[in-house]
Amino acid sequence: DNIANVNTVGFKGSEPVFGDVFSTVLHNGAVTSQLGGGSQLSGVLQTFAQGAIENATNALDLAIDGNGFFVTSAVGETGQFYTRNGQFRLNEAGKVESMTGEILKGFEMTNGVQSTTMADIDLAGVQSAPQASSYFNLGANLNAAATAASTFSSPITLYSSVGSTVTLNLGFTKVSGSNKWTFAATSSIGSITAGASGSVSFDTNGQLTKVNGTTAADHSMTLDFSSADPPANEMTLNWDLVDSLGATHGKLTGFAAASNNNAMIQDGFTTGTLLGLSVDQKGIINGLFNNGQSEKLNRIAMADFLSPSGLTRSGNNRYSESAESGQPTIGVAQTGALGSLLGQSLELSNVDIAQAFVTMIKTQQAYQANARLITTTDDLLSESVNLVR
Repeated sequence: DNIANVNTVGFKGSEPVFGDVFSTVLHNGAVTSQLGGGSQLSGVLQTFAQGAIENATNALDLAIDGNGFFVTSAVGETGQFYTRNGQFRLNEAGKVESMTGEILKGFEMTNGVQSTTMADIDLAGVQSAPQASSYFNLGANLNAAATAASTFSSPITLYSSVGSTVTLNLGFTKVSGSNKWTFAATSSIGSITAGASGSVSFDTNGQLTKVNGTTAADHSMTLDFSSADPPANEMTLNWDLVDSLGATHGKLTGFAAASNNNAMIQDGFTTGTLLGLSVDQKGIINGLFNNGQSEKLNRIAMADFLSPSGLTRSGNNRYSESAESGQPTIGVAQTGALGSLLGQSLELSNVDIAQAFVTMIKTQQAYQANARLITTTDDLLSESVNLVR
């Protein structure tokens, strides 16, 4: 069994336990006259020593480094199996499934909060919800040497609460006789109901000193999308112009160089569909979406037993709870006595092929020796019979 499963992922080898067979006492219970009758198989114990870890390419190939078992169950059944074989895949229903068809158990995560109920890991229809933009930071230079009435445009890409793309266009116009520019904002959808216009002024070093004719500060705008298609929530948008101390952070400048846009940062994003998965050492399944976001989707459940060697083998590298194993303690990776989970990895069989062959050879030699003993005993008995004759 051990040698046959030397390449079976997650397989745990077993060792036979032998005991002697007591036969008889020759003289009235004398301890010096007790004869044995050979040996017998007392039982077979599973050895749950750690197997070697091998890298894999599938994101849902998992290895347990330390104590614990994966928890699975057949579709539509409440009975649970426990396994160290971490070869999992997404099935046609979007559930994480073992190679033998059982569904992996876990705890769903919503907005980073872990559920307290263990259930099938279901990744069907998972998507990243949109987030409305709340601020933007524009890196740009407005040419201090530009002639009066010169214009420059800075398009800003934003997102509404339903994930629609909104292009906010900031049109700058140079004011005569000073390093000052007025601005007017327009939106590709909806309307700007507050903060649509203003001005920015720069000092002799080209640094921002005034916004709307007063001390430099952030500028706020309000966008109304009630008439947009599709409609969305009203957006209060902050144009980040100064740091927390009220000083310019140097992103918007007024140097005597060609006007240009060199950077733009905002915090919104559109709806995202699932592109890939990853699993960290805590057993958290993270989803990577096409909108550039990542999200915690589920946390893999694990089980531990007081006596793993008492588990009942159920075939296909699965085990079932028994009276000898005790009840499972359910938890997650890196808590209690449970080990870590390694993504894109597999735990190999813990069978030492060299030791297995040595054991087999020793057993063969012992068998041959016993066969010779039987032959010799048969010869002795034959001689005894002949003496009587």
